[in-house]
Amino acid sequence: MKNNLFKSTLLFLLALSFTSTTFAQQFKVLLYTKTAGFHHESIHEGVAAIRQLAARHNFSVTWQENATVFNDKDLANFSAVIFLNTTGDILNDEQQAAFEKFIRSGKGYVGIHAASDTEYDWTWYTKMVGMMFKIHPAQQTAYLKVEDSNFPGMERFPKKFLWTDEWYEFGDLKSTDLHYLISVDEKSYEPYAKWGTNEGKGMGKFHPISWYHNYDGGRAFYTGLGHIPLTFSDQTFLDHIYGGIYWAATGKGL
Repeated sequence: MKNNLFKSTLLFLLALSFTSTTFAQQFKVLLYTKTAGFHHESIHEGVAAIRQLAARHNFSVTWQENATVFNDKDLANFSAVIFLNTTGDILNDEQQAAFEKFIRSGKGYVGIHAASDTEYDWTWYTKMVGMMFKIHPAQQTAYLKVEDSNFPGMERFPKKFLWTDEWYEFGDLKSTDLHYLISVDEKSYEPYAKWGTNEGKGMGKFHPISWYHNYDGGRAFYTGLGHIPLTFSDQTFLDHIYGGIYWAATGKGL
């Protein structure tokens, strides 16, 4: 009787171990959507889309709007952090220090759209993003051009294609080692905008909209796309986002 009980228990533990191994997830990411400025309607669609990407691609996502998660202990659980349409000053000094330590440990950052409208006074962050939001005109359709297809998630993109979004004009270059993935053709839309003393006339001949680079021991990916809620149901865009997540979390794909 004891023998049979022992065998049954052993078989159960082996089966449990096999199940845990079989369904182990590739990596874990923190999805952060806190806003201290404009709150994008598309945050809700973005959260749902990234959760679906996690289910499809077998990774774990934890959604937070509470900045207290930015501490050494909690961040150690993740391979990458996604800033989805964050705005304004969203981390205090201690939380910023924990995030810097996280990236320096070899982890990754993914910035989507308004992530470049975040933490302007935090020099380390602005260098990680690469360029910061300055102004944008009204939402319009424009031509996008693929600058580099040799990056995860870029496989579906045609060389040139129409896209409708909110076209960010960026300020001065904060990092000189950016690898550009996508640019927008300013001749295909009206880039002029004026908000009081803030005036935008476009970025000239070359207007990047997505890029990546290695940064301070870790990895950083940014895309300026993602203002319109329905963007997050577009498969090409979802591939683009997952490619950035995959590379930022693992360093693989190049």
